[in-house]
Amino acid sequence: MTVVTGGPSGATAGSERLPDLDQAVPSKLVINRAGTAAQPVYRLGFRSAVANVGAGPLVVEAHRPGRDTGTMVADQLIERDGAPRKLIAKVGRLRYVVSPDHRHWHLLAFERYELRRAGHRRPLVRDDKTGFCLGDRYAARGRTRAAAPPRPVHTTRCGLDAPELLGLREGISVGYGDDYRANLEGQYLPLDGLRPGRYVLVHRSNAGRRLRELTYRNNAASLLLALHRRGGEPAVRVLATCARTARCDRRSSAAAGAQTITAR
Repeated sequence: MTVVTGGPSGATAGSERLPDLDQAVPSKLVINRAGTAAQPVYRLGFRSAVANVGAGPLVVEAHRPGRDTGTMVADQLIERDGAPRKLIAKVGRLRYVVSPDHRHWHLLAFERYELRRAGHRRPLVRDDKTGFCLGDRYAARGRTRAAAPPRPVHTTRCGLDAPELLGLREGISVGYGDDYRANLEGQYLPLDGLRPGRYVLVHRSNAGRRLRELTYRNNAASLLLALHRRGGEPAVRVLATCARTARCDRRSSAAAGAQTITAR
């Protein structure tokens, strides 16, 4: 265990410095055409991003007993003022993922995506994303805190090309975020079979609430979309953007959008 010092002024010894995952609104939407000319397949791709705006870093430490075990057990390490880090056991699992653009260890189900019809709660489409390699990928501008380190701390590639690893650590520092670009492995949802109409695209981090945080109120963000067809191909228009809620179809304060996305 590591002793943590240098806490906020006036903090009680042993006080936990919890992370706070702030889910960004889906962005950089694009519709891609796959399949064949006779049987095209359409996917709505998007960028996703999650920043840590809490009082302490999000740190997960994973381990497994041997190579014959396909996944690692992930524990969360929580910093405390003037006391050793606190370990929260079994908050998730890591799996070594092999895909055209990823070959490393992913924290499973860190962030999830779904599409549902406006006015309904049941998702019509859910993601197949395998997980995330957590890291300090960008500085969360305008959301910095006194606890933010001056430089990125978590910069590893999560065991890139190393399926033999028995343990590793990854996370997101205060004042930094992790993002994935549109259509990178799992960064999309299929549009085939969806009728024209209004839909809500939801991005949600830590959906199972297994990771300890200061609050879960900002773990979801969404877009209100209008789906229609042009010559048989889907097109999407962004009607509204909604931070900190999965119900963009019910928020009168949502920011209006004007972007239309067509297949390419």
